[in-house]
Amino acid sequence: METEQSRRPPEDADETRVHSLAQEIFSGTASKWALLIINALGTRTLRFTDLMTEVEGVSHKMLTQTLRGLERDGVMHRTVHATVPPRVDYRLTEAGLELRDRINGMCTWTRRYLDEIESARRRFDDGK
Repeated sequence: METEQSRRPPEDADETRVHSLAQEIFSGTASKWALLIINALGTRTLRFTDLMTEVEGVSHKMLTQTLRGLERDGVMHRTVHATVPPRVDYRLTEAGLELRDRINGMCTWTRRYLDEIESARRRFDDGK
């Protein structure tokens, strides 16, 4: 006979799910193009062609793939307007805005410790 307790997931099951999901999301949002797109959107709503212009060097295919991934992860919202030709707008969600703040925090950290990071890299590379 199965008891109620034995049917409950282990306590660390949620933690395992969180780590797994975080790893998956970070691998997508930590890409060069995703970071640039998140930064370009900022607090604005942009169309696809605007993003192509803002994110210098991104191909049509890579922009499309990255936007789909960001939308899937709930970082970016896509609105299709029923016009001819169709108009599609992109904007960060609340989660995307929060992520952008975190990314900007990492950039601030990099700026703050730039000299130390470069010195440490030189010491490391010279030691090899």
